This record gives sequence, structure tokens and C-alpha cells, in this order.
Amino acid sequence: MNTSAVLDILLQGLLAAAKLSAPVLVTALVVGLAVSLVQSITQLQEATLSFVPKAVAVAVALVVCGHWMISEMVSFTNDLFARIPSLLGSA
Repeated sequence: MNTSAVLDILLQGLLAAAKLSAPVLVTALVVGLAVSLVQSITQLQEATLSFVPKAVAVAVALVVCGHWMISEMVSFTNDLFARIPSLLGSA
């Protein structure tokens, strides 16, 4: 196993992590921005008002994107297992 193989696996892992976390993070960002805007306009500074909508939106994003996220992780894991022989040098 050489350095380029390790860096390639690391890059693929980081890209997979970014793809899998993007729907949840973008949802939380958009809902947080909207709630902050509403709080600024109405001058309501309630802590639960900012947390509950984000938690609900993140849960909905996980339900909507969950199947895709699991299939991406299974595909990534299968690719890693398929690369084991070439990483050991026997292929």
C-alpha cells in the first residue's frame, strides 16, 4: 500500500462525508437563518424558538434523504472492500 492509495482513500472518505452531511447541514443553516430573521423582525428572543424548528427540519431532512445516505455509504463501503486485494498487492 503506497502513499497515493492512502491519500485516494482519504479523499474519497472526505468527499463521502461532505456529501452525506450536506443535506442536514444545509437544512439546519436555511432554517436557522429564517428563524433568526423572524426573531430579528419580531424581536422575540426565545431560545426554544430557534432550536425546535431546526430540530424538526433536520429530522425531516434525515427522513427524506435517509435512503440515499444509506445507499451512498453502502456503495462507498463496497468500493473499499473491493479495493482490498489491490491494496495488499496480490492483484
